[in-house]
Amino acid sequence: MISRRTVLRGLGTAVALPTLEAMSPMRALAMSPAKTPVRLAYLFVPNGMSMEHWRPAATGKLGELPELLRPLKGVQGKINVLSGLAQKYAEANGDGPGDHARSAAAWLTGVQPFKTAGSDIRVGLSADQLAAQTLGKDTKFASLELGCERGGLAGNCDSGYSCAYSSAISWRTASTPVAKEVNPRLVFERLFGSLDASDNAASRAIRAKQNASILDFVLEDAASLRNRLGAKDASKLDEYLVGVREIEQRLVKFEKDNQLAGAKAPTGVPSDFGEHIRLMGDMMILAFQSDMTRVCTFMFANEGSNRSYPMVGVNEGHHEISHHGRDAHKMEMKRQIDLFHMQQLAYILTKMNSIQEGTGTLLDNTLLVFGGGIGDGDRHNHDDLPILLAGSAGGAVRTGQHLTYNDRTPMTNLFLGMFDRAGINIDKFGDSTGKLNPLF
Repeated sequence: MISRRTVLRGLGTAVALPTLEAMSPMRALAMSPAKTPVRLAYLFVPNGMSMEHWRPAATGKLGELPELLRPLKGVQGKINVLSGLAQKYAEANGDGPGDHARSAAAWLTGVQPFKTAGSDIRVGLSADQLAAQTLGKDTKFASLELGCERGGLAGNCDSGYSCAYSSAISWRTASTPVAKEVNPRLVFERLFGSLDASDNAASRAIRAKQNASILDFVLEDAASLRNRLGAKDASKLDEYLVGVREIEQRLVKFEKDNQLAGAKAPTGVPSDFGEHIRLMGDMMILAFQSDMTRVCTFMFANEGSNRSYPMVGVNEGHHEISHHGRDAHKMEMKRQIDLFHMQQLAYILTKMNSIQEGTGTLLDNTLLVFGGGIGDGDRHNHDDLPILLAGSAGGAVRTGQHLTYNDRTPMTNLFLGMFDRAGINIDKFGDSTGKLNPLF
């Protein structure tokens, strides 16, 4: 039997392995998804959603998908669309303007952020970090925080609210936001590097000089392990290592492109925003697949982001467009941006669903929340949020549904149910009033 903690080692390299049958006792070779770790993921998009293109026409089993959900048709049976959920503490509640900052800060906390642009920031422990306290005990990293847009943790970013509120959804304590990593190369090196910093530096220098792969340093270990595996496990190992190499090659490509453009690798990020999202999604998937972490947050962009999307013909800023005032042209541009985000989500979910784990897939063994803390970007409302839940925690959650809840049902009720399915016992979180039934 091979330990789940087995890694392939080389200079500055520690490649964790995917779940293999040889990691289980003989009597448990036919491992069920329920015996596989449940992963929790929280993917955030800013500035609301084109809700008229998001919400399914009817409650119940998902039938024909609305336009924004159509990219997910291939995994339609493994998602739930949840209508009616709210984050009441993203509302002003006497604090005046600042909806964008509050919506990100409250999204995973269910707590009203203290209005300040100074160092006395305060909101609450976030759902991912609460989960990490339990699930992180068995993994290399308690949690992984990813993003595609840098953001400061100080300064005034939204009507007197600190930039920390707009650029972080993960909070380790009420006053400690967890900074996200936006550089895919640095995430890759963190996942596959050793704990020895000098070895890591030596490994990077040799790879850069010899145009070598991180996998070149573990070939001997990999060959030794493969000789101990059955045909099915050996095939799975090879597939996994090919996937790692493919991602590494994509990293090298964008770094070369950056160098040609005058940037210094690895400080840059892909100029192709879609590729940036996909690469960061791949990092999350690798970390889940190899059980390096079971908890991840991923901000596609900061709340209130005003980046443009020329790849879909939108050269104006996202935030500006979201305040469309029912202008048809701006609404169309907003729809294009939202569709672009959904296409990237489809890539992530489809890839997760292609990775076999026991009798299910990586997606089956995950509970992944996708959405944001604003409903309609023009209205700045924080009720009836665009929320989607993918995966079933190993078959413990019924999927393929559109569930409509009473208006202003706390989104934290969703988190309570997710905690329960991941084996985390807690009765109250943020403004929760109970587990989200009938989902849980």
